[in-house]
Amino acid sequence: MSGLHGVVRGYAIEDVLDGRQALQPLMMRYGFDAIERDGKLVFRMRGGLKAFDVNPDGFAINSDVEGTVEYRREAEAEMAGRVRLRFVQSDADHDIVAEEAVLPDDRTHAVAVNEMALSMTRGEGRQTVERWLSESRMSRETARFALPPSQLNLGAGDVVRLKGMDQQDFPSFRIDRIEQAEMQLVDAVRIEPDVYAPAEITDDGVNARPFIAPTPVLPVLMDLPLITGAEAAHAPYLALSADPWAGNVAIYVAAQDEDYALRQVISDQAVIGFTESPLWRASSGIWDEGRPLRVNLIDGFLESRPREALLNGANLAAIGDGTLDNWEVIQFSDATLEEGGIFNLSGRLRGQLGTDSAMPEVWPEGSVFVLLDDRISQLNLLRNERRVSKHYRIGPASRGYEDPAFVHQVEAFDGNGLRPYAPAHLKVVSKTDADSFSWVRRTRVDGDDWGGLDVPLGEETEAYLVRVRSNGVLLREETTATPIWSYSETAKAADGVSGTYVVEVAQVSAIFGPGLFASCTAS
Repeated sequence: MSGLHGVVRGYAIEDVLDGRQALQPLMMRYGFDAIERDGKLVFRMRGGLKAFDVNPDGFAINSDVEGTVEYRREAEAEMAGRVRLRFVQSDADHDIVAEEAVLPDDRTHAVAVNEMALSMTRGEGRQTVERWLSESRMSRETARFALPPSQLNLGAGDVVRLKGMDQQDFPSFRIDRIEQAEMQLVDAVRIEPDVYAPAEITDDGVNARPFIAPTPVLPVLMDLPLITGAEAAHAPYLALSADPWAGNVAIYVAAQDEDYALRQVISDQAVIGFTESPLWRASSGIWDEGRPLRVNLIDGFLESRPREALLNGANLAAIGDGTLDNWEVIQFSDATLEEGGIFNLSGRLRGQLGTDSAMPEVWPEGSVFVLLDDRISQLNLLRNERRVSKHYRIGPASRGYEDPAFVHQVEAFDGNGLRPYAPAHLKVVSKTDADSFSWVRRTRVDGDDWGGLDVPLGEETEAYLVRVRSNGVLLREETTATPIWSYSETAKAADGVSGTYVVEVAQVSAIFGPGLFASCTAS
């Protein structure tokens, strides 16, 4: 191939091909021919600059040729006036791009579309389609003639200039086919040497995206209560972040640490951070005007919202220790940027969505903070997969799940969207013959509708689990169908209760079981 020149920036052969099929895209792109000469395969660039002159007296007479030279011209309707080439853009992100050339006088909408697994710049692509279009117009003209045995030096791929006859400009023709018998019957196609001179085309600027190496992501799995009521109640939430963010994140799931199946792909980066100040316990249902909570975000930002907007669900966030179940849902109205990625949050509402019972005495520094917006996703967990231990591998979708960038976790979810809220206002109402306790039922669904006499039950039946503890020891456990329960003196004596004791009450769900407990101390 010493007679060829050009730069091949990239060429992919995806299937098993023979030599001719593999070379065809290269021949079309770079304009060369593969010719058999004397038992050898010769490669020659198309150019037409070295042409052999053939005079009228050099032709032979053949019955298959009308006259000395038979000229033909194909109908213009048989050729497309537009040529489009799709290829891989070089020096960019290997995007598939297209370049198109159109004849100035084209009046049709026919487009000849070609695809090549070649890497080229846009300028090279434009040069290619312009050469194709010019070649296709010139190749409408063909010539057929016969040569005597004395002209055996001419063969396929050679360019001849036909002098004399009725042609005044001595056109050049490339020999495409020769039948050799007692004389040579030649089929040739018209060419113009100028067509093969590459046009001066300036390449467009390339906007290559910087390569971001796949880095381990931070997955935060949260088994949260229902937020809007429209989501799957049994499915946990997943928040993802990384620095830098590499794009799509794949979640693979398996019953054992093998045979993983792709469960879903998430493209959104959640707003995740870590607290740099403690958050002390506060009353739910009223504004917490304590010291601002300092949060350092991995990425993203927080914004202040009017307090009226918080009542419609704005600025909802979760704070916890990073485990599945230990989360408190809060809201904040004021977010003040202190320095890069660090915000001070004040004007808080605590213990939202029934998580007041999960509020500890203090959330220490280093607690996990997650903004609960549309950038968190629910896992595609089947209802029968609740409380079933599964293996999860979470990492960049561009890598396999065995890549070191993947995080491996083994988790089982309770489905806290099905968990009843803890009852409210648990208190001792009578101590005459027995200690009587009452409470107010709460609901996990449609609790903001004030149109009815009471909030919806949200469960199949109304039932409560009552526990009695003394010095941390469980002494009694009973169920009741009404929000009132009595602890008689006889029962207290049987349990050995003589002083202070604690009563805990939880609403019971037929699907979930006991929910969060409310407690009060009696004596």
